[in-house]
Amino acid sequence: MRGRLTLVSVGALLAFTPASAQTHDPGYPVYMQIYGQVGYFDCRYASLEQCRFLAVGRSASCVPNPYFAQKKPARRSKPGG
Repeated sequence: MRGRLTLVSVGALLAFTPASAQTHDPGYPVYMQIYGQVGYFDCRYASLEQCRFLAVGRSASCVPNPYFAQKKPARRSKPGG
């Protein structure tokens, strides 16, 4: 009985644990990390300069987005072949 109760307890704990999700938008190269009681990431900046300009006066920092999906230039075929 005790083993069954432990198994049910562990299962319930895992079922109600929030899943982590990717918080960085891969469409933007820079994100702002806002600090405070409720910290969060704001991923919508095209450059560090843009992010830093908007972070002035806030408890925040601007960081390159490690998940940024750079667009690769289209391959060009060789002339004549």
